[in-house]
Amino acid sequence: MENSSLRERVQSFHASYIRCIGTDALQDWPGYFTAQCLYCVTTAENDRDGLAAGIIWANSRAMLEDRITALRHANIYEKQSYRHILGLPFIVSSDANEAVCETPFMVARIVQGNDTTLFATGIYKDVFDLSCEPMLLKRRIVVCDSNRIDTLLAIPL
Repeated sequence: MENSSLRERVQSFHASYIRCIGTDALQDWPGYFTAQCLYCVTTAENDRDGLAAGIIWANSRAMLEDRITALRHANIYEKQSYRHILGLPFIVSSDANEAVCETPFMVARIVQGNDTTLFATGIYKDVFDLSCEPMLLKRRIVVCDSNRIDTLLAIPL
């Protein structure tokens, strides 16, 4: 697949993904992943050192669905929202079935009645399944630049 066409597909995917989170349609968020997937939020240091454990770790869409159910019905946290700003995706490699991409991000957190704060910066390390339409994430490793992650990481990045 030509990289410019693939890059446009990845950008379109990201636009939909961050709109889902930004509009609080979190019940739709697991649908961006394949049934057997990996979603992990970790730090740059852990990623560099090859440490598999993350702050958030889920290896199936069902685990992502459980996370959203808990977020909606069990967890208690301040009402908040995120605003994502993404850089251009870099296509690391691709073939007819899969694409490996890296995309830098910044996320601001908006808490009702408080200032907007820079919440996280980092890079998405993604593997996309291109064999389905629309394409889905097989793996998303969210590598946060800082080793200090706010304990209020409730909403997916």
